[in-house]
Amino acid sequence: MKPRSLARNRLRRLGWLRFAVQLGSVALAYFLASIPPILIFGETNVGVLGSVVASMVAALLVARLWLASDNCLAHAWKIRPPTNMQRTLGLAALGTGAIIALFAIGGIVIDALGLPPIDVSLVMDYVTQSPTSFALWIVLVAWFAAGFGEELLYRGFLMDRLMRLRGMRGRKWPAAIIQAALFGLPHLYQGWGGVLVTASIGLFLAWLRFANRGNLWACILAHAAVDTIMLSLAYSQSLGWLA
Repeated sequence: MKPRSLARNRLRRLGWLRFAVQLGSVALAYFLASIPPILIFGETNVGVLGSVVASMVAALLVARLWLASDNCLAHAWKIRPPTNMQRTLGLAALGTGAIIALFAIGGIVIDALGLPPIDVSLVMDYVTQSPTSFALWIVLVAWFAAGFGEELLYRGFLMDRLMRLRGMRGRKWPAAIIQAALFGLPHLYQGWGGVLVTASIGLFLAWLRFANRGNLWACILAHAAVDTIMLSLAYSQSLGWLA
């Protein structure tokens, strides 16, 4: 039997209804957990940070329950220390540079299409309030919610679920494209340009996972590094260190 056939046979089938229930429950947990911090603290820095962290924790817990119930946790969330650390760090560095390049190219494409530029002022206003705020956004958002959480949810849970669906089992790139689209849509608050650029980054991160043989650490490190760089640049600009 060919290696590709063996790989497909290792992927247990997942029905569309069960997939819809799983995806819907994760999305619902994310949404519901985001509300209490805002109700308690309002749309303040504490409220927004609490909302981001609480929603990610809730979504990850529900996703983990589904993966464990299907006996797919280890396959979907490959976060054990990689056997080849040098390769993983190299891919993470490559990924960081490539994502920054995608942002730059995306800005040119958005301008050529006549779309409004990506608007991240809603986030940056909170990030740049104080040194403490900046540090909290780096740790809780750039590294936990975005770098770690979004990679487990999108390149981990969602891609694993998609590649087990009837009619899609073992088909990597259709799954990668769908998860990239779903990754881009929540960034609609940045405008359609933000959705398009984020979706392209989601597709690249899917390739990065494939390139690292399913291990998520290259994706996590690259994602967190890019967000750290972007937030740091915004904070430096707010202090007048950058033009």
